[in-house]
Amino acid sequence: MSEKSTETFRVAALQMVSTPDRERNIAEVGRLIAEAARDGAQLVLLPEYFCFMGFKDTDKLALRETPGHGPIQQFLADAAREYRVWVIGGTLPLESPDASRVLNTTLVFDPTGTQVARYDKIHLFNFEKGTESFDEARTIQPGADVQTFNAPFGRVGLSICYDLRFPELYRKMGDCAMIVVPSAFTYTTGRAHWELLLRARAVENQCYVLAAAQGGTHENGRRTWGHSMLIDPWGEIVAVRDEGAGVVAGAIDPARIATVRQSLPAFRHRVL
Repeated sequence: MSEKSTETFRVAALQMVSTPDRERNIAEVGRLIAEAARDGAQLVLLPEYFCFMGFKDTDKLALRETPGHGPIQQFLADAAREYRVWVIGGTLPLESPDASRVLNTTLVFDPTGTQVARYDKIHLFNFEKGTESFDEARTIQPGADVQTFNAPFGRVGLSICYDLRFPELYRKMGDCAMIVVPSAFTYTTGRAHWELLLRARAVENQCYVLAAAQGGTHENGRRTWGHSMLIDPWGEIVAVRDEGAGVVAGAIDPARIATVRQSLPAFRHRVL
């Protein structure tokens, strides 16, 4: 890792059961950020679709914002500034070149409320099983670029939900101290693969993985898996919340990363 602080750094993942009401969701996430900050969190990760989960996929088109403008972005910047924490804003819909679709975007704000990073979701979820049918490409335009940013404890890699199934994305991030995965995994796919994939990404990259999820039965009838968690570089679960809104917190320890990589130097042994 690049030269960064060797001190531990407290992080938190927020779990939600978002509704079709943007203002209600923003109020709820504001409450959870405040709770995490009171508990000492210095960085807070929100889940995918924290601001809105509509009755139809196309409902989110009405909430799209232009980069740098809009109530959702303003809320994220204000929360970071008010609580003096890094805020990784789950995802929100930003306008795209295709007027019939939006970008599903993660924005990162530092403790001054300044936007320091942006990632547009690259891999779009498509799943068909029984009565379950999802095709994000109908309403979302994929991003193209891998994105990271530098936090006080090291590099943080940005990914979103379905990205979790593509390990090559994480390799392209380089040497990260932590990877984040804001998500809205379905109950079916989450029960089968969520923990398995998160722990695999932590072990492969010998870094922390912080995952903030939607977790419960939503007003639109959708059920999400939850199990927001923090995983350490050895693949051990530091903290987890099964279902329902709440905060999952723990510490990023650079010494833990160094110890794991020294004991088993797989990260240095990569040749491809």
